[in-house]
Amino acid sequence: MNFPAELKYTKDHEWIRIEAEQATIGITEFAQRELGDIVYVDINTVGEEIKREDVFGTVEAVKTVSDLFMPLSGRIAEFNKKLDTNPELVNSDPYGEGWMVKIEISDQAQLDNLLSAEEYQEQVGA
Repeated sequence: MNFPAELKYTKDHEWIRIEAEQATIGITEFAQRELGDIVYVDINTVGEEIKREDVFGTVEAVKTVSDLFMPLSGRIAEFNKKLDTNPELVNSDPYGEGWMVKIEISDQAQLDNLLSAEEYQEQVGA
């Protein structure tokens, strides 16, 4: 299983790529494997300010629907429109083409609450 060292992670299985005042967010390879085949990604919060740990959307797999939790407070600036027609990108490329949203970070201090790749790997027992 892949745990890119340059990313940060949450206990809820989201990954975060920090780029100055913006962050790109998706779900981890571990999460997509646990969910199985992704059939739909529902995120209708673009433009909204979402607080850390609040739900910002859902991901639907063949057998279940799972909430997506915001790892950092911020305004959702962009949704990956490719997921509208190709939700399976979350399975095939979770850290690349399968990203979900880009946000404008409201509180940089919250970065201290995120897990490193090693910490996340320990949490999931990989």
